[in-house]
Amino acid sequence: MEKINPLTLMLEQYPLLILDGALATELERRGCNLRDPLWSAKILLENPELIRQVHQDYFQAGADCVITASYQATVEGFMRRGVTHETALKLIQRSVQLAIEARDAFWRDEVNRVGRPRPLVAASVGPYGAFLADGSEYRGDYGLSETGLMDFHRPRLAALLEAGPDLLACETLPCFTEARALARLIAEFPEAHAWISFSARDEMHICHGERLADCAAWLDEMPHVVAVGVNCTAPRYIPALIEAARMTTRKPIVVYPNSGESYDIERRTWNGPATGVAFAAEAQRWYASGARIIGGCCRTTPEHIREIAAWARAR
Repeated sequence: MEKINPLTLMLEQYPLLILDGALATELERRGCNLRDPLWSAKILLENPELIRQVHQDYFQAGADCVITASYQATVEGFMRRGVTHETALKLIQRSVQLAIEARDAFWRDEVNRVGRPRPLVAASVGPYGAFLADGSEYRGDYGLSETGLMDFHRPRLAALLEAGPDLLACETLPCFTEARALARLIAEFPEAHAWISFSARDEMHICHGERLADCAAWLDEMPHVVAVGVNCTAPRYIPALIEAARMTTRKPIVVYPNSGESYDIERRTWNGPATGVAFAAEAQRWYASGARIIGGCCRTTPEHIREIAAWARAR
């Protein structure tokens, strides 16, 4: 009998699942220097306790699910820093353990259980371009085959799943080829479930140029994929993207956009204004459009999640 995934069970009881906000930019806001090919995974080496604290703060803010610090954590990336293969796998698993420890500590306090589900831990699986750290995660022009991408992601997926997350978050995917690779790879692990989330360049297309609707239609047939959507995308594109995905999939729609600022790949800086509308007001619009899993990506904070939770739980 196939294991029912916890995300589906939660959505059967609650109309909305609230994700956390940014991890990496929140670590930067707290003083970390992430100008490094490992990005947020660098803090797994330097200050793992701070990662646990950020997870804890998101739970306190109202998140029903946090995403681990494994977005840019790969065996190859860690080994470039001089650690052994075995240590690299342990660091990847440590990202999951930190989130589980934060969740379990939060849930031990009975006050935190009132009116909300036991939170989930989603293990982040970032794109191949995140490992390259050359900006290609926003383009998807890897020149790597579907089989090659499966081979790259397989060791990390195995390590993450062994650490015991509730599900995987295959996120910020810029191209359809990588989504297909990950969806097929997940099927190699019978009890694994994941959401697939793309980065988008406009109201219709993911970053590499494929239509989100076409990607969602293909993923709709993949039983181990439990939700489909977009993240690290400008908020102004989100309502149309939700509509595009809803046209072709029966799966829940997940959205966690960035703050609306633009990222300069060369300078690795965020520029321009954030969304002019309160993030919680935007989240209400996304919910009305059909999104059922909502949070924030780069440059969002626990305060953004607190605003969403205040609205959602008041309903």
